[in-house]
Amino acid sequence: MRIYLDHNATTPVRPEVADAMARALRETWGNPSSVHAEGAAAREAVEDARAQVAALVGAEPRQVIFTGGATEANNALLCAVRRRLVTSSAEHPSLRACVEALQERGVAVETIPVDGDGRLDLVGLEAAASQQTDLVSLIWANNETGVIQPLDEVARRLAGLAPLHVDATQALGKIAVEGPWDFLSASAHKLNGPKGVGCLVARREAPVLLRGGGQERGLRGGTENVPGIIGFGVACELARKELAERSAHYAALRDRLWERLRGIPGARRNGDPGSVLPNTLSVEIPGAEGDALVQALDLEGVAISAGAACHAGAVSASHVLLAMGRSPEQALGSLRFSVGYGNDEAQIDEAAQRLQAVLERSG
Repeated sequence: MRIYLDHNATTPVRPEVADAMARALRETWGNPSSVHAEGAAAREAVEDARAQVAALVGAEPRQVIFTGGATEANNALLCAVRRRLVTSSAEHPSLRACVEALQERGVAVETIPVDGDGRLDLVGLEAAASQQTDLVSLIWANNETGVIQPLDEVARRLAGLAPLHVDATQALGKIAVEGPWDFLSASAHKLNGPKGVGCLVARREAPVLLRGGGQERGLRGGTENVPGIIGFGVACELARKELAERSAHYAALRDRLWERLRGIPGARRNGDPGSVLPNTLSVEIPGAEGDALVQALDLEGVAISAGAACHAGAVSASHVLLAMGRSPEQALGSLRFSVGYGNDEAQIDEAAQRLQAVLERSG
């Protein structure tokens, strides 16, 4: 039996989502921009999905701009910054790459540190944002540690200073995201939807993402990915209806896993356990080699991660854990477990047993 505990990397597509997408491929194949009946049917389906996404994030449907994923949304929004950006030291690679590009263009970037538990320096954030800042861009829930930033307090400190963008890719479908943000980006494949579709939700005027034929209110040209958008909408509708139940279930599985791993000599959690995604557990195992453990566990039928999936294949210490004050050795010895749809208590117990067996063999 294989056990998948890497839901922060990607999630299995829910049967309801796959069925809706299959129907769209067979029946709703028109171009949403066309004026005939086939086009109108596709356009109606896209607008229904837009309303489903908006309902989950607490926005108006017209504020939802469909994209190819959160990376596209992050790039489009950040690359529109002209003077000054404020961000944190624990961001996703899609934002860090934008920061590098902005700095090459001469844009001022202020990077706010996080503490040993992954929590943002709010005093430093407020001070930095008061200096003619175009945008504050933060990851809401960290993809590696699961640490959730206190968005209400962040927004209170930024009030009147600068607009706030949150990358809610990991938060969507796990915690409520109807927060006081101005821009939000997300991807469907992190909440049991398809890959290759996501959104930028803009409560303020948004930049043009892609120039083209005028789709998405002229902000993102190109014929819409109708089946993907429909799948995204269904995934959001399921998440909205199940949010409380699934969050409690995920948290119970996460805590059960930690109870079975905390007996490993020297093991400790990365990130503030009081403010972490219900599905995410980052654990440092002293003296271990995270990548080697990931490979060994894969051979034992357990899929986990040694950090962000975007770093796979590169044996380097996690920048997130380094920002939290971990040494390179500590960071390289950390594992990320992320539970999700399809996991149960029996799988958690079995995964913990297999990890213990691997550690015993490795000495």
